[in-house]
Amino acid sequence: DEMDLTRQQAETLQRLDALGFVIVAFPMYANYIGVRKGECAALLAPVSSGGFTIFGSPTCMVGDNMGARVKHSDGDYFVWKNEKVAATPQRTSELDKFSAELTSNLNPTA
Repeated sequence: DEMDLTRQQAETLQRLDALGFVIVAFPMYANYIGVRKGECAALLAPVSSGGFTIFGSPTCMVGDNMGARVKHSDGDYFVWKNEKVAATPQRTSELDKFSAELTSNLNPTA
């Protein structure tokens, strides 16, 4: 099933691409558009007004999959099945920047 994008959505994806975000498909999330930059990723959900909203929370990649942030007794991790990567200050900072940049470019006022 291909998603029918509005002109506004197509322009948003082109803008994100120009900023270094990579548009990716996550097969488990076929109803959403994946965007990735560095080790960070998010899912975009089309909204009826023509733009996108972020589905769930942006996260860090664990291998080729989107990790879930989990707190363990020995620290915070991004986890996918049996794999995990530590939620280091550097990763968390990269994720915060990714989230802010993505949010500000999804629905620009210009």
